[in-house]
Amino acid sequence: QVQLVESGGGLVQAGGSLRLSCAASGSTASFTFMGWHRQALGKQRELVARIHRGGLANYADSVKGRFTISRDNAKNTVYLQMNSLKPEDTAVYYCNGKPSLATNGYWGQGTQVTVSS
Repeated sequence: QVQLVESGGGLVQAGGSLRLSCAASGSTASFTFMGWHRQALGKQRELVARIHRGGLANYADSVKGRFTISRDNAKNTVYLQMNSLKPEDTAVYYCNGKPSLATNGYWGQGTQVTVSS
């Protein structure tokens, strides 16, 4: 059974940094893509960043230059380094792993990130 467990969320002041981690267990060999999505209160879930097993990454325009996604394939872990955080980054952040972009894949339980102004 596949499990994704996020950690690293919390409360931070605007301009601060946080690092999220997502550890995957189970049949993770099919996780060609791993990514982070977020859902703010009253809004739809949106893609923040995604990274291919080979290292190629893409980002939402709103986080480019501030967030960095990385992964350690040996540890089945994906990270999201978030710098220069803004109040509008406040959301529940979810980890996702999938074999292809055409599938929904697996989701973690989410971790809350709150940025105070």
